[in-house]
Amino acid sequence: MGVSGHVLRQARHDGRAAFVAYLPVGFPSVSASLDAMRAVIEGADGLGADLVEIGMPYSDPMMDGLAIQHATTRALQRGVRTRDIFMAAESVATAGAVPMVMIYWNLVERYGVDAFARDLSAAGGAGLITPDLTPDEADDWLAASDEYGLDRVFLIAPSSTDERIRQTMQACRGWVYATSVMGVTGARSHTSAAAPVIVQRARQADPSLPVGVGLGVSNGDQAAEVAGYADGVIVGSALVNCLIAADDAGTDALGALRAKASELAAGVRRSRQ
Repeated sequence: MGVSGHVLRQARHDGRAAFVAYLPVGFPSVSASLDAMRAVIEGADGLGADLVEIGMPYSDPMMDGLAIQHATTRALQRGVRTRDIFMAAESVATAGAVPMVMIYWNLVERYGVDAFARDLSAAGGAGLITPDLTPDEADDWLAASDEYGLDRVFLIAPSSTDERIRQTMQACRGWVYATSVMGVTGARSHTSAAAPVIVQRARQADPSLPVGVGLGVSNGDQAAEVAGYADGVIVGSALVNCLIAADDAGTDALGALRAKASELAAGVRRSRQ
């Protein structure tokens, strides 16, 4: 099942969805990004993220929206390195949440697949979300994740065929990431009508594997809506926007992050009550 999958299953058992918070390592600096991750875990009132999706900045992202591109570009300019992901994973685990890493595959290959898996496991990381790696091209990662007991989360999309969804979910360990819209990420004023459809198709393929939904959630009401049918609600741009606003203004983002995290955490809890 995997450690991260257990988080989503436990949330389902508790009658709610899990809140998965995405933040990139290295923005506004490496140390400040670790503070930001701890802030979304703490929340404003002790109610925050269950799982933190740690983003590794990349020079040629395929699915990151404008806010995340903006933040990760600054992180690269300010000297973030791949090895910083392990420090972030350790920080998240110490703060009491489960750390997953969202990373483009070229960075893992450049580091060394086995070495990356080894170092992530040693840091307390639960596994990888690999947006540009498909299971049929993932032999090295399947072997390394088995060796070190790491979760592997692949993506499905509205354009995926039923057979592709089935094959992808068979290769996952932990949960599957359902992108609810076609195109890049980014906070939206309305959630996608395609989201419940892709979740339903995933459940038909494998009702036992938890499904996390990303792309578009920006507030507590939307989080509650998505939590009505998904096992995990993934929020990125809405949190990253708090960091960008503070970085531009030269102010501290931690208060805004804690407040937004609590709003989202409350949202995923009220949907099924």
